[in-house]
Amino acid sequence: MAASGLDERPDGTLACWWGAGFGDYESYHDVEWATPVTDDVRLYEKMCLEGFQSGLSWLTILRKRENFRAAFAGFDFEKVAAFTSKDVERLLQDAGIVRHRGKIEATINNAQVASTTIDEHGSLAAFFWSFEPDPESRPKRVDHETLMAMPTTPESTAMSKALKKMGWRFVGPTTCYALMQASGIVNDHLEGCAQRDRIEKLRGELVRPS
Repeated sequence: MAASGLDERPDGTLACWWGAGFGDYESYHDVEWATPVTDDVRLYEKMCLEGFQSGLSWLTILRKRENFRAAFAGFDFEKVAAFTSKDVERLLQDAGIVRHRGKIEATINNAQVASTTIDEHGSLAAFFWSFEPDPESRPKRVDHETLMAMPTTPESTAMSKALKKMGWRFVGPTTCYALMQASGIVNDHLEGCAQRDRIEKLRGELVRPS
C-alpha cells in the first residue's frame, strides 16, 4: 500500500487500499460502500452487520452476508422482532453466521426497538440521516492519515448515545461511524479514489429523508 492509502489496479485505476486483493472486496468498495442508503430494512441490516463485525474483519462478514440474510429473514425487522429464544438457539447452531449469543440477541432486540425509533422519528432513515455532519465540520481532505485518525466522530458518538437511550445494543460510536460510512451518510472514499466523485454526485442528488 502506498503512503497515500491508494491502491493502483492493473488498469491504472486508483482505489482505497482496503478494497485491494479480493474480487468480492473490490466489488463491495466500487459498487456499494458509501452509496447513499435510505431504505429502512437495508439500514437495519447494515447496522446489525456492523455490530457482528466488531472484533472481526469486514471481509469475514461480507462473505457470510447471504447466510446472515437467510438466517435473519432478509433483515425484515418486523419479522426478526418476533424471533424467540428457540430462534436464538437455532442461530447459535448456524455455522454460516457468526455464532455470538450477545450479537444474535442484540439483533433481535434491535428489531424490536426499531419500531420505537420509527414512532419517534418517522423512519429509521430519518433518524440515521439526522446525524449527517455539517459539511463545514468535515475534514477538508479525506486522506489515509485523516481517516485512520477518525474511528469515531462527534456525530457517531451522538448517534450511539441516542440509540442506546432507545434500547439498541451493540451500537457503539465506532459501529455507528462504520454505518455512516457504509450508508453514504459520509463519503470516506479517499481523495484520488475513483469512486469518490461518483459518491459525491449521488449525495448531491439525494433527497434527505425527513
